[in-house]
Amino acid sequence: MDSDTLLARITDYANRPNPYPLYAELREAGPVVRQADGSYLIGTYHEIAALLHDPRMSVDPRTRGETTHKPPFLRLDDPEHHRLRTLAMRPFGPPHSPHRVDTMRDEIARLTEELLEPFQAGRRIDIVDDFAYPLPVTVICRLLGVPREDEPLFRAWSDAIVASADVRPEEDSTERDKEGDQARGEMGRYLVDLAEKRRGSPGDDMLSAFVNEPDPALRLSREELAETAVLLLIAGHETTVNLITNGVLTLLRRPEHLDQLRREPDLLPRAVEELLRYEPPVHMRERVPLADIDVAGTTIPEGTSVVLALASGNRDPKRFHEPDRFDPARPDNQHLGFGSGIHLCYGAPLARIEAEAALGALISRLGTARLVQDPPPYRQNAMLRGPRHLPVQL
Repeated sequence: MDSDTLLARITDYANRPNPYPLYAELREAGPVVRQADGSYLIGTYHEIAALLHDPRMSVDPRTRGETTHKPPFLRLDDPEHHRLRTLAMRPFGPPHSPHRVDTMRDEIARLTEELLEPFQAGRRIDIVDDFAYPLPVTVICRLLGVPREDEPLFRAWSDAIVASADVRPEEDSTERDKEGDQARGEMGRYLVDLAEKRRGSPGDDMLSAFVNEPDPALRLSREELAETAVLLLIAGHETTVNLITNGVLTLLRRPEHLDQLRREPDLLPRAVEELLRYEPPVHMRERVPLADIDVAGTTIPEGTSVVLALASGNRDPKRFHEPDRFDPARPDNQHLGFGSGIHLCYGAPLARIEAEAALGALISRLGTARLVQDPPPYRQNAMLRGPRHLPVQL
């Protein structure tokens, strides 16, 4: 098959269980591969890393006339991105709230144990629905100050928003984009109304901190608060669900590493980093050059869609020794699992804590557990790739 159909094949649902041979084909075809729809696909580590740090590469959909409203900071370029991300970080992490995430460790450990109580020998469980989904959802609800009982409401919104952000060539996305915009608006209004109820009577949560910021220069506008809160709620659980589920799937396929981590629990932080490289929750990111740009001898024209295949970069043999081998003790593991550059994942510290707590507690319970279905059914989304269900017999 021609290399100009690679993106279409990678995003084809039939290849969701194992896109890695296609990523190998992509790297073989060259650092830069033009696609039939006129976009460019890049799958080699060093080129991806360089472009993630290149200020000429835009994430803002308004550069292509896709949207008229101001996007969340994840889809803004500097200086707008820097200002909003800095304001969003104030109640979340250093230097203003250095202990916010760290103090969640005990609560995350407690939540993990509660969720694992029903995991008794002989039972069949779904790792996604029974564990990997409820854990990060509960944590992000607690951080933001969102009632956990409203989860069914924002789950439907999240599904629509995430679907609209997916990379799907050769498909009319008009209806999907419309549904995503509608869901984003409804979810934003819900979160802003929730925040307004805390104005003047704050709780110990991030929505309270946003609306009770005393310095006018550091306050988010109503529109900015809506976009930021939607982003944090969705990004705060969607990718972590994949990280935990992909981790369990990888370890159940490799009982020797499950045993290794049982014997050497101190390896767990490095094993989580290896999972972020080997089976990352985010497979692709889209960028648009603001000027003609040269990548490995190919000129990519201004305004063209460029898809950076992060998951392919993570398996690049020019960067990682034996990249298709899962090695929980891998040294020098500067993966692209959280992206890189100014858009490095905002919630990475929290995701690492959740994954370590989840997998650490699960490992002792999995024993001789087996996968009921392999490969399991996957989510539709090619960009945020992970199993929709992961049935396991304990």
